[in-house]
Parts: sequence; C-alpha cells; structure tokens
Amino acid sequence: MSGPLIQITPAGPAPQRRAVLTRRVRWLVAATISYNVIEAVVAITAGTIASSTALIGFGLDSVIEVSSAAAVAWQFAGKDPERREKTALRVIAVSFFALAAYVTVESVRALIGGAEADHSTVGLVLAAVSLALMPGLSYAQRRAGRELGSRSAVADSKQTLLCTYLSAVLLVGLAVNSLFGWSWADPIAALVIAAVAVKEGREAWRGDACCAPNPLAAAQEAGSDGGCADGCCADKR
Repeated sequence: MSGPLIQITPAGPAPQRRAVLTRRVRWLVAATISYNVIEAVVAITAGTIASSTALIGFGLDSVIEVSSAAAVAWQFAGKDPERREKTALRVIAVSFFALAAYVTVESVRALIGGAEADHSTVGLVLAAVSLALMPGLSYAQRRAGRELGSRSAVADSKQTLLCTYLSAVLLVGLAVNSLFGWSWADPIAALVIAAVAVKEGREAWRGDACCAPNPLAAAQEAGSDGGCADGCCADKR
C-alpha cells in the first residue's frame, strides 16, 4: 500500500521574486561599476600627483573591482544566469588574487624604502567617501545575492566590502603620514588586506555551496555534506 504523495516545493524564491532580485542585482552592479570607474580615475590621478603608492594601488583596486562587477553583470545579462555562474566566480577569484599580489608587492616595496608620499587632500576625501558608501552597497548586494541564491553576487559583494577595508587603510595611512610622517603604517595594514583577499579569492574559486540555488546538489558536487558552517546564506536581519 503506497503512502500519500507529498508535493515538494522547489527551493529558492518564487519566479516573480526572482525577477525582482535579478533586476536589483543588475542595478547594484551597475552602481558599483560606475562608482569604481570614477574612484579609479580620481585615485590614480591624485596618487600620481602626490607620488602615493597607496593611492595608486587603491585606484588599481577599483579597476579590479570593475572587472569583478562586470563579471556579475555579464552573468545576469544572460537568459540563464546560473549557467554562467561558474565562469563569473572564476573571474572574481582571479580579481581577488591579482589584488592580493599587487598589494603585497607594493607594500613590501614601500617597507623596504619607497619614495615618501606627499599630503593629498583629494585622497583623504576620496577614502572617506568610499568608506561611507561601500558598506551599504556591499550589504544590499549581498542580501539580494543570498536570497537569490547567487554565489557570484555574494562573492562580488565581498569584493565591494574589501574596498571598504582598503578605504579605511588608505584613510588611516594618508592621515598618519600627513600628521606624523609614519610611512610604514599603510603598507603593514595593506598586507593584512592582502591576506583577506587571498582568503576571499579561494572561497570564490571553490564556490560557496550554501549560497547555491540547490545547496544539496552543490555539496554533492563538491564532495561535502552541505553544511553551512559560516552561515553565508543566513539573511541576518
């Protein structure tokens, strides 16, 4: 005797909600790209004028963030974003690794004895503005990505959050250098950021199973038990 049939409800948001979230991610990615293009131009220009390695590095980080956001934009421009997700994650991971490599090299060069940077009011203002804007932008994209089940959107939000850390490092570094002439403060903090970038790059490269639309399938593909130890998809309100 067979038991009653149980209808299984598909995991993830309803189609209408998915469409809303997809549009939201597209707008957030567009905003990220637009701001980072401006940020890159201003930072690299100001850094060149002030001979500031930190400012130039911050500008190049913005270029890397544009590539990361562009990868997510490319993914969601297709009719089936999930099929493009693996490639987008690879691009984001490489962006993290490139950022870590550049920051590490420039930090070591600065510690060994690079040229001292001049005071830059433009750099200080830019770092302060980025520090104020980036956390909110990262949170909005991460929340939409988690609800949508998009690993690439969540990974790109981490790239944006990393920009927040770099903004803080840049702000402190420029301020300390201007006030006390302690040129070593910025590269030391930047090395910590490089380590964080490597960690995030590894996570993006592997893909985060608990942020996948089908966590069980992703876990089986990765050979794990599907646990979400870090609670990445738990929408903490």
